[in-house]
Amino acid sequence: MISCDSRRTRSSKSLESLLVAAQLMTSGVAGRYASALFDLATEENSVPTVSKALEGFSKAISDSADLRRLLTSPVFKSDDQMAALDALAAEGGFSGLALNFVKLMCDNRRLSAVPEAITAFQALVAEAKGEAVAEVTSAEKLSPAQLKDLSAALKARVGKDVSLATTIDSSLLGGLVVKIGSTLIDNSLKTKLQNLKVAMKGNG
Repeated sequence: MISCDSRRTRSSKSLESLLVAAQLMTSGVAGRYASALFDLATEENSVPTVSKALEGFSKAISDSADLRRLLTSPVFKSDDQMAALDALAAEGGFSGLALNFVKLMCDNRRLSAVPEAITAFQALVAEAKGEAVAEVTSAEKLSPAQLKDLSAALKARVGKDVSLATTIDSSLLGGLVVKIGSTLIDNSLKTKLQNLKVAMKGNG
């Protein structure tokens, strides 16, 4: 009988092997990890399960500033970050390949790239389903109604279903930054202020 630890070790080794291969195909740290995870999840017919688990993990990070800081700040030791991951897993809904994936990034001191890697993974999932993924950054957490309206507006713009990958950045001061592929839609107050400063310097 194969133990849970043995399966975890095997999955981690598979992830590492795929990561090496993915380095030749996908640029960027987050992209390489996401590509490796997508390949392995496809192999194991677990893409929907992994996708759902990562969505839950991403939501937990968005909902907790303390957790966000613990997992992404280089100040904290890897052991502390790993303990936080185990605590999340114990609460349920975060296990298997998705958990091994984040733990591998923790081992490699790449936790700060996890949100971007999750977005990249979800983009691969959406692409496989013929959908588009919009990276949405807001100053505050968006309500379900706002997310629904935004998704509908983006669908009307690009002509197909759009999955939203959301992150929070309080430095935006307000508004949204939405990126679909190479297209950037930015109506944040921070950007408007920066543009105003540039214009003022140009007139000085």
